[in-house]
Amino acid sequence: MGKLVIYKHPLIDHKLSIIRDKHTGMKDFKAVLNEIGGLMAYEMTRDLPQKDAMIETPICETKVKVLAKEIVIVPILRAGIGMVDGISSLIPTAKVGHIGLYRDEKTLEAHEYYAKFPKGVEDSIVLLVDPMIATGGSVMMAIDALKKRKVKDIRLVGLVAAPEGIKAIQDAHPDVDIYLAALDEKLNEVGYIVPGLGDCGDRLFGTK
Repeated sequence: MGKLVIYKHPLIDHKLSIIRDKHTGMKDFKAVLNEIGGLMAYEMTRDLPQKDAMIETPICETKVKVLAKEIVIVPILRAGIGMVDGISSLIPTAKVGHIGLYRDEKTLEAHEYYAKFPKGVEDSIVLLVDPMIATGGSVMMAIDALKKRKVKDIRLVGLVAAPEGIKAIQDAHPDVDIYLAALDEKLNEVGYIVPGLGDCGDRLFGTK
């Protein structure tokens, strides 16, 4: 079974309280969402594989450690975009792919409408980003899309999630590690996370 990591960090908790607040405006919501993405990226990259390399400093030649694999950030559109800048500010060499999914409001099932990934994604470490993990349907479809392209190392980066969605993802994809800022209480009758933070995409882009 892959890891389930829920970060208990004072800065993450504080910033999460800001974006949960319904009175937080779009500008602050966007900024704080990216800040949380950066904080989570720092923690989740502690075990990235490394390899030895030789470089020359201004003084002499020396052996150093560098990343052994490329990193690809794949946000699930739309809301996933809100954490990309925060993660890429810490990993500026990371490439970015995109996957577009929408959820049927009646059945809650996910449907793919767009997918584009960098060359060599199959040999990279993929950070799949979705701030809100409710039923898990969109995430599972995104993981399926990556696995069809032979990606072997997928790490799911979420903000808040419902237990129902996490269980569904772990049952379907037990090899995927999951990193969250918070595991919330439940889903309500219309599939929203409780207490959650509302519709992340709408709050991020001001579309509601």
